[in-house]
Amino acid sequence: MRIMHILPELEEGGVERHVLMLSRQQKNKGHDVYVVSAGGKLVGELVKGIEHLVFPVHSKNPFVGITCALKLSPVVRKSRIDIIHAHSRVPSWIAMLVSKFSGKPYIVTAHGVFSTRARWIYIPYRRADRVICVSKSVQMIMQDRFSGNTVVIRNGMPVIKGKWQGSGGEQVKFLFVGRLTQIKGVQDILMALSSVSGNWQLAVLGDGPWREKLESMSRELKLEDRVRFHGFRNDPDSWMEQSDCLLFPSYVEGMPLTLARAVQIGMPVIASDIEPVCEMALDKTGLLKPGDVAAWKNAIENFIATKQTVAVFHKDIIPSVAQMADEVQTVYAAAISQKVT
Repeated sequence: MRIMHILPELEEGGVERHVLMLSRQQKNKGHDVYVVSAGGKLVGELVKGIEHLVFPVHSKNPFVGITCALKLSPVVRKSRIDIIHAHSRVPSWIAMLVSKFSGKPYIVTAHGVFSTRARWIYIPYRRADRVICVSKSVQMIMQDRFSGNTVVIRNGMPVIKGKWQGSGGEQVKFLFVGRLTQIKGVQDILMALSSVSGNWQLAVLGDGPWREKLESMSRELKLEDRVRFHGFRNDPDSWMEQSDCLLFPSYVEGMPLTLARAVQIGMPVIASDIEPVCEMALDKTGLLKPGDVAAWKNAIENFIATKQTVAVFHKDIIPSVAQMADEVQTVYAAAISQKVT
C-alpha cells in the first residue's frame, strides 16, 4: 500500500511522535510511506526509505492551503498513493482538497479536542472516509461536530527497554515532559512548588512558545536553583526511569503519550482530572483539578513525605505501535474498498 501522511510540522509534540511511530511501523511492514510537513527538528527521525515532502502545510492562510493541495495532487497521482492520512485541522482541509482533485480516499486522525464550535471548521472531518479518534474521550466530546463516521484507535507506544528505578537518592526528583504551552499547566506546577519545602528538584523536558515565560516565572519565584529547563530531549524514557515522579498538570489532551509512557515504565504520576486521563485511570481517585494550585501543592508535599501517589492507571489499555498500526491498516482497507465501489 502507498500511504501519504500530512501533518503541520515535525518539531515536537504528540502528533509528531504519533506519525513517526506509525510511519516507521508501516514502512517496516513493507508499505511505501510519504510524509508531508513544513519540516522541523524531527525530520531526521523518519526511518530510511520514507520520503519527506516539504510543503507549508502548517500555514492557516487558505490560499497557501489551496496551493499546497494543487501541488500535492499530481504527486499523489504520479506516486500512485492509495490513501491520504491527515493529522490536525489545516492538513485535514488540504487532504480533503487533494482527495477531491485526485480521487483518492482520505482519513483524518483527531488527536485532541477542539474548543471552537463553528461548524465550518469540521467540514473535512465530516466528509472524510473515516475519522480516527485517539481516545473515547475525544470521540465522545467531539461527536456532535464530527459525523458518525468515527472509530477509536488509541495511540500505540513502542516496547519499553527499561523500567522505573527512581533516583535512588534523598532528593526527590520530579519530572515534566511536554511541549511548553499554556494548556500543559507548567505554570501551575511552578506556583505550587514555590511554597513547597523539603529536598526536591524539578526537571522540565521540552520546548515551546511558553518556555521563556516559564523560565522568567521560575526566576521570579526564586526557583532557578531547583527547577531546570533542559529543552527538547529525545531520550525521555531514561529520564522517566531515573526520576521519582511525573507531574502531568495538563488542561487539555487527546490521548497523552507522555502519561502513557510513564504508566508503561511504572513511574509514579500526579495527574490532572481530565477525561483522557480518567480514561486511563482506575477511577478519579487521586486526580487533581487543573489549575488548582493548592491541590497540586498538597499532592506534591504528600509525595515528598510518603514517596507514594494515589492515582492508579491501567497499563493494559495502552496498545503497542504494531497493534495500533494494524487497526489503522484495517481502516485504510475499508476506506479504499468503499471508494472503489
